[in-house]
Amino acid sequence: MSDCLFCRLVAGELPAQKVHEDAYTLAFRDLHPQAPTHLLVIPKRHIGGFAELTAADGPLLGHLAAAANTAAQEAGLAEGGYRVVCNQGRDAGQTVPHLHWHVLGGRPLAWPPG
Repeated sequence: MSDCLFCRLVAGELPAQKVHEDAYTLAFRDLHPQAPTHLLVIPKRHIGGFAELTAADGPLLGHLAAAANTAAQEAGLAEGGYRVVCNQGRDAGQTVPHLHWHVLGGRPLAWPPG
């Protein structure tokens, strides 16, 4: 999708501080971090958000989870732990209409989160 910010990152039209990349996913550092380490993990295929997922996306979700884990490990979060968050819709704080997971860590994280 040509007007999607994350699709433009995947296409290489915009720069990103990549942490992990494979055939199906891209993980990169968030430009506006909410924790000392704040990564975004996205599918390379455009999916507007969590609500657009179907049962057929199961393999992609498994791959996305594995990529989030790998990116967290590569960013040094494995020992202390990390949180994975997916926002769906404006009221939840989704600002880019492309499915993405936030991987947050590097400090103790409060609960509930807001």
